[in-house]
Amino acid sequence: MKVVVCIKQVPDTKGGVKFKPDGTLDRGAMLAIMNPDDKAGLEAALRLKDEYGAEVTVVTMGLPKAEAVLREAMAMGADKAILVTDRVLGGADTWATSSTIAGALRNLDYDLVITGRQAIDGDTAQVGPQISEHLGIPVISYAEEIKVDEKAKTVVVKRQFEDRYHMVEAKMPCLITALAELGEPRYMTPGGIFDAFEKEVTVWGRADLKDVDDSNIGLKGSPTQIAKASDKVKKGAGEKIVADSADEAVDYLFGKLEEKHVI
Repeated sequence: MKVVVCIKQVPDTKGGVKFKPDGTLDRGAMLAIMNPDDKAGLEAALRLKDEYGAEVTVVTMGLPKAEAVLREAMAMGADKAILVTDRVLGGADTWATSSTIAGALRNLDYDLVITGRQAIDGDTAQVGPQISEHLGIPVISYAEEIKVDEKAKTVVVKRQFEDRYHMVEAKMPCLITALAELGEPRYMTPGGIFDAFEKEVTVWGRADLKDVDDSNIGLKGSPTQIAKASDKVKKGAGEKIVADSADEAVDYLFGKLEEKHVI
């Protein structure tokens, strides 16, 4: 079985967010981590490797420094890593990103493609399903449990749905988008870290993408236009009141609620 996991290096928002003049994220100026949902998807793939001997390949699109999350993935247990990077791919929205990743995946053999449900920098949950559309394969989103029948070449997914769940079966190859609940990611091991830096990361550029038109990549191929972008608004310290008794505190609170016409 061959499993491809799409992972993304995202800004560590604890360190603040920085933007370029065109409104896109200045990823080169920010600290970065592996996207949490993607890491859960990677853990699911590694469990398939443990159970069935699956070969796990991780793919990311990003700046050259995104190699760090690929090596982290290999230190966790992934077998191969591919970095898709090129200046012409910069500034991509979900459409251009999914077009690019699909162009990379067309060069690979796979039974299962796993992506995170969404990335913490964009929160769109669009890229995974869009990749499946580009590749013409089924998609099951919001996966919180995966079971594979290797002989029948099928996958059964417990799919989160509001206050209940769906049990969905699909023929492989197919794509699954992973929730964080899909699996608690394992830690890197010292041996895994050593091996990860001994392995080679394959680097692909624009010329390596298969069946992708120039009009569908990078900032120019992104139909989404950013009107305005900013960091989160910092809130003030607020008003502090010291009451002599609980009754006085309650009276003050209710007075404020009446003043604001909440009650």
